[in-house]
Amino acid sequence: MEILNCILNSIREDAPVQDVRRGLHWTAVVSKRCGLASTTAQHVGCSHGETGGMEGSFTEMTALGLARHCIEGDLADVSLGVAAINSLLDIDPSGYDDIDGLQIVKNMGKGKNITIIGHFPFLDALKKEAGNLWIIEKQPRPGDFPEERGNDFIPMSDIVVISGTTLLNNTLHGILDLCRKDSVKMLLGPTTPLSEVLFGYGIDMLAGSVVTHKEIVLRSVSEGASFMQLKKKGGIRFVTMINSYDDIVRRLSG
Repeated sequence: MEILNCILNSIREDAPVQDVRRGLHWTAVVSKRCGLASTTAQHVGCSHGETGGMEGSFTEMTALGLARHCIEGDLADVSLGVAAINSLLDIDPSGYDDIDGLQIVKNMGKGKNITIIGHFPFLDALKKEAGNLWIIEKQPRPGDFPEERGNDFIPMSDIVVISGTTLLNNTLHGILDLCRKDSVKMLLGPTTPLSEVLFGYGIDMLAGSVVTHKEIVLRSVSEGASFMQLKKKGGIRFVTMINSYDDIVRRLSG
């Protein structure tokens, strides 16, 4: 969890936790703003006694304290920790573009070899532009490849798009190690922390989300909304931070 700890250490201002929602697909924490993360796992079973955890008292904590407590826990706790991190990040509107990350990849990826880590919606249009498009999934759908094939495809790729959930299951470092130094790397999805710390790990673009209508998003999370349902309900903007656009263009033109 080195990367998450580095992001945590970059946060200078804490805030009380105001609300926590742990939905079927998404986890939300409200402090300075509403932060989201994918719900990667649930605790199994029903306990009528003491669990030994902090459940039931999250709003008695600060977001920084909640994040530090959770990121070394199981997958469900890490989701909560990353949502807490995202609730604290100061995001300067001048530092991002109001454009979906996959649209940027489509614009840049004509004729390129592209690997996508995680199955995202709207990939059909990207397939028409890419030279090769390889989709790597832990649970492959028809046309996807199992995760072990990433060892073959990632080093061949000009562009590598990585699900933000790799921060939750601690696989991001290994994926970045497989990438060519000159490849363009994007972290994608609402889980993605919009933190410049990630640029220091060789990631070029951060395609995440900004919650604009907290009440709508919290209700959707509580009602078990999926990614597509969350997007349809509104209350969320998909934005992209780019480290150096000119450098990306130079590498893809080489």
